[in-house]
Amino acid sequence: MSDTENSSKYILAIDHGTQGPKSAIVSTNGDVIDWAYQEVPLLVEKGGGVEQDPDDWWNAIVKTAKKVIGSGKVSADDIVGVCNSSQWSGTVALDEEGNHLMNSLIWMDTRGAPYMKKLHKSLIQVSGYSARKMLKFVRVTGGGPSLSGKDPLAHIMWIKDKRPDVYDNTFMFLEPQDYINLKFTGKFAASYASIQMHFLVDIRDLDNIKYYNKLMKFAKVNPDKFPTDLRWSTDVLGPVKDEVASELGLNKGVKLIIGAPDLHAATIGSGAVRDYEGHIYIGTSDWLICHVPYKKTDIFHNMASFPAAIKGKYMVTNEQEIAGGALQFLRDKILYHKDELLKEEQVPDVYKILDSIVEKVPAGSNNLIFTPWLIGERAPVDDHTVRGGFYNLSLEMSREHLIRAIFEGVAYNVKWLHMYVEKFIQKWKMKANPGMTKKDIVMPELNIIGGGATSNVWCQIFADVLNRTIKQVKDPIQANARGAAFIASVGLGYLTWDQIPDLIQYSNIFTPNPENRAVYDKLFNEFVNIYKIMKKTHKRLNELSE
Repeated sequence: MSDTENSSKYILAIDHGTQGPKSAIVSTNGDVIDWAYQEVPLLVEKGGGVEQDPDDWWNAIVKTAKKVIGSGKVSADDIVGVCNSSQWSGTVALDEEGNHLMNSLIWMDTRGAPYMKKLHKSLIQVSGYSARKMLKFVRVTGGGPSLSGKDPLAHIMWIKDKRPDVYDNTFMFLEPQDYINLKFTGKFAASYASIQMHFLVDIRDLDNIKYYNKLMKFAKVNPDKFPTDLRWSTDVLGPVKDEVASELGLNKGVKLIIGAPDLHAATIGSGAVRDYEGHIYIGTSDWLICHVPYKKTDIFHNMASFPAAIKGKYMVTNEQEIAGGALQFLRDKILYHKDELLKEEQVPDVYKILDSIVEKVPAGSNNLIFTPWLIGERAPVDDHTVRGGFYNLSLEMSREHLIRAIFEGVAYNVKWLHMYVEKFIQKWKMKANPGMTKKDIVMPELNIIGGGATSNVWCQIFADVLNRTIKQVKDPIQANARGAAFIASVGLGYLTWDQIPDLIQYSNIFTPNPENRAVYDKLFNEFVNIYKIMKKTHKRLNELSE
């Protein structure tokens, strides 16, 4: 289709994050026209439970979608599709009518941890995992359910044991993304992307992804309780139900494209859709992801390639626990913690003030190092007992040094991950580019998205620490909504994947400052040394309290 035709057609894109859903009107070329957000509560339960009410999700989606559709900024006649991107690794138990039988267990819920330990009980274990079972999981699915209990399989095993009434009456377990699609269409289905975190599907052949019964037997779960209608993210699931379309203000018959979880949609929305082109996401957590044409697992650094939103592609999947969350910790627990020391109210635009403070402190923060492992870490080390800290404090330092050290510490952590992502893809990229040598930079440029990407000073720190060009995507907080819209646009035939990189706009391009190379290389090496030296100490301090 021509650009003129594209620009006059729109997608209702849902960005369903943990804090709440956002509904956006996005052109098929990726321009965000309007959006609205509604927060939903987290329900924290004893013993590591973290739940959300699926009714809260749907009510918030209805409210925000009605607002943007009813704003009149585009005609409902020009809204040609609906596509949803949701939080990943959650579990909704549903009856045959599509009613949820309890709250959803979301990706933060750890009550399934004891069942994962039981699953992996074995004479031969590696870091708590059954060597035999984990090899089977990895060979077939690319990964395996974590001992943390945060994965859907652990959720389901907890429900089976602690809520047998719910388990027995469950017609189907769905991911949050697939539940929202059910509400729109009335169809029980899942995407190849969303079902992956159950670690029950064989992904070795992308043309024949299917459940692997032996893994079901390992977990002793009923295979009939999982969706059999599995599809690619760009597939049309069906028309939006008439009553839903009428309530939202959509035309009858508008199509719902199945969509993808947040990591997948953000990857598309970053513009990094070609093989080996990467992006960094800096939100509460962070990740560094790229598409690849092959299945591979690095069990030592907790990353693997899983089915992507792009049909026939995998993507390197990983995540680090804390990035922008370190700044939230600084804001809420140190700068504006409500105790007798607090003398002033929290100022507006506090993050802009932090940026201005950081700019005044020399690179390296006078050799102060912050480690952002405030709730443990996932990659490139899977270590739930490691914790954060400031190292090398002196009387010469002030609050300004601590603030810059937080920015830099997150960048050191991302560089630590980046090293192993480049190693993960180097061999295959060299095969695809015969003129490339081992001395060539594997990922010379990285797009950056997420709330942290709005900070110019942080983007420059990432460029300096990683020694890579950082491309700041315009409106970086809209990457998920934009990605959902692109997925729908490809599915409906308005775009091809190859067109997407040219549609991405950049606010700034940040290149490494060579003057900071030596100090950041030195401090990064010490950052990694701190983990190695303190690992056993953190384990002694924290494993007894868990």
